[in-house]
Amino acid sequence: MADTVTVTINERKITAPAGSTILDAAHDANIYIPNLCSHEELAPYGACRLCMVEIGSREKTKLVASCIYEVAEGLEVRTETPRVNNVRRFVIELLLARNPDAPVLRKIADELGVKDTRFKKQNKGCILCGQCVRTCREVVGVSAIGFKGRGVTRQVTTPFGESPVDCIACGSCSYICPVKVIPLKEENGVREIWKTKFELKKCKKCGRYFAPVKQLEYFSKITKLPKEHFDVCLDCR
Repeated sequence: MADTVTVTINERKITAPAGSTILDAAHDANIYIPNLCSHEELAPYGACRLCMVEIGSREKTKLVASCIYEVAEGLEVRTETPRVNNVRRFVIELLLARNPDAPVLRKIADELGVKDTRFKKQNKGCILCGQCVRTCREVVGVSAIGFKGRGVTRQVTTPFGESPVDCIACGSCSYICPVKVIPLKEENGVREIWKTKFELKKCKKCGRYFAPVKQLEYFSKITKLPKEHFDVCLDCR
């Protein structure tokens, strides 16, 4: 099996690693495709549908999500056709209905020429991209949050809506959220996230609070390092 394949994106011949996605190939070639649910550290997911592109030739074309569709030898891709842009405008209107003021959504809407949404504004904040849930599961490895419900009732939450037992307060979910709707705050040696307060560790050398105690205990467990190894911050270590 060949290590690379040659594809055509917007009439440009591009060599891409076999098994990579159209979105990855376009990104490596500096071809912009809007997206919200894709991240290099996460498995392809295909939730937001903003990255739709048109593939095929002549009358035999179809729309696919570029973040989950793998490149193939001879594949022809177009990222800016009227059909593609119509779908993207429709999708961004749906997203704006959930969160009309998010800067990242407003930026994409402006790029697509969308001034407002025709749909009823719900102001739910979360756009259900799933990045927080997947980061917690795939990167952090604790699965402290997840999805609840289906369709219009779907939401990201903790198990039974209570304080998440497995959460280590690392803040990765808050950091990765593209619309910044997962609040995290720190005050007086305490970090609060998911309506739960976590004690912060104070460095034994400089006296600065630098990480949640529960997160450091988790690091000690997975690295097999003694807990004392995490008594000082990275700057003082």
